[in-house]
Amino acid sequence: MSEVVRVAVDAMGGDNAPLEVVKGAVEAINEHDNIKVILVGKQSVIMEELNKYTYSSNQIEVVNAQDTIEMSEPPVMAIRKKKDSSMVVAMNLVKNNEADAFVSAGSSGAVLVGGQLIVGRIKGIERAPMAPLIPTAKGVALLIDCGANVDARASHLVQFAKMGAIYMENIMGISNPKVAIVNIGAEEEKGNMLVKETYPLLKNCSDINFIGSIEARDIPDGYADVIVCEAFVGNVILKLYEGVGNTFIKKIKEGMMSTFISKLGALLVKPQLKKTLKAFDTAQYGGAPLLGLNGLVVKTHGSSKANEIRNSIVQCISFKEQQINEKIKEKIINVQS
Repeated sequence: MSEVVRVAVDAMGGDNAPLEVVKGAVEAINEHDNIKVILVGKQSVIMEELNKYTYSSNQIEVVNAQDTIEMSEPPVMAIRKKKDSSMVVAMNLVKNNEADAFVSAGSSGAVLVGGQLIVGRIKGIERAPMAPLIPTAKGVALLIDCGANVDARASHLVQFAKMGAIYMENIMGISNPKVAIVNIGAEEEKGNMLVKETYPLLKNCSDINFIGSIEARDIPDGYADVIVCEAFVGNVILKLYEGVGNTFIKKIKEGMMSTFISKLGALLVKPQLKKTLKAFDTAQYGGAPLLGLNGLVVKTHGSSKANEIRNSIVQCISFKEQQINEKIKEKIINVQS
């Protein structure tokens, strides 16, 4: 059996905690015998949920934490003052090497702050970007950064590109992944000051397969495997992506249920349509890792159900097995030194 991956999970974070979080954790360990989940939160509440399921008791541990960081709280203040919150206690497990990874559906701001202040960045990494997988016509692409650094510099984006390429090559198995920077046109001279400054730096990087600029409309076609941008642009792309996807699926369902004939047609195409639409369900890809930290931090949607929690936990296996942090240190930090 492969080495056990220890994942600390914020059992109290998210709109559907602890019910869906605990359910997702149980599903993860029931499917994988090389995962140990450490559920952090109010012990009595967690145990009440766990008692509903059958699971291997040596694969789940409960660590008590009496406080919870709410979505509306100022992130920095919450992380610094709420020492007994489920998020802070769980992140400290990663910091102290008692867990390999941390997963939360809680406050995005608090996860970002906690990742930087508690888990800490790898020495030499200037900023830690949030990098979710997004569906494309050719599979998936990594959008980096999508929410962590809204005032990034050119040197930050260069590191984002390199970390993204490492992630896609080792986690997704894409050889020599294509890297592109988000721009308002394909021409090299276009873009704002950040893009104009970053473009030549990426162009001169011999260790990544930089293909130039990519416009937002070309992202869904899968022209690039790593989509580089600062967090403001990335977050807008991600939210629009999700919104259009949800609206598209909703309108298809409405159209198929509109008449008797369309309902008959829906029965015929339902199996293939369901398979096609599943490819655009972001929940199947798990959460967004915060790359460049001393341990893995994964942020899932606040509305996550058990399926996304499970997938977010499971994705931690590949991250550890493929030694992503070690490769970042070797291919980025050591080269710079």
